[in-house]
Amino acid sequence: MKQRTASVTRNTLETRIQVSLNLDGTGQGVFETGLPFLDHMLDQVARHGLVDLEVRAEGDLHIDAHHTVEDIGIALGQAFARAWGDKKGVRRYGHAYVPLDEALSRVVVDLSGRPGLEMNVDFSRARIGEFDVDLFYEFFQGLVNHGMITLHIDNLRGRNAHHQAETVFKAFGRALRMAVEFDPRMADITPSTKGTLTENTGADPVKG
Repeated sequence: MKQRTASVTRNTLETRIQVSLNLDGTGQGVFETGLPFLDHMLDQVARHGLVDLEVRAEGDLHIDAHHTVEDIGIALGQAFARAWGDKKGVRRYGHAYVPLDEALSRVVVDLSGRPGLEMNVDFSRARIGEFDVDLFYEFFQGLVNHGMITLHIDNLRGRNAHHQAETVFKAFGRALRMAVEFDPRMADITPSTKGTLTENTGADPVKG
């Protein structure tokens, strides 16, 4: 089986991001983003998605965390897209429900080749420690746009914002793990009636 790994470096005037991943890993992670709570959330993706993931970032945190969080999402999406390539033989779809005490979240992912994000999370407070919860949307929007996936995120219930966020990231990891898993019945088949799940750069992307 072809090794599904990728590394991405993204340098701008605002941020310097390095991402490395192995889709067929064991859940190992190294995170140095300057944002401890985001590190904690990325660790959930690695551990529950069984993805080996390394994310290092330097950003203009003296302004705020927006650019750093968004650009990490962009770089991570690019790395995912490179790692899974043409997606032949994968299940394509993944979903997960994850509880944590009173909180419950559902995440559904489609390696569709088209960016789409529906995120419905009514956080119980605006900040978790020093982290602005609005930035989770920016993270996933960047990831979706550059990973070319369709992603639905719903927090079904929860009173504790930390629990709400953690169930979202754990469920994302589990859903991703299902979607990228190989189905032996598919072998070298692309799971689409169109025969492709790669990026369509035309003005009117076709649906697979």
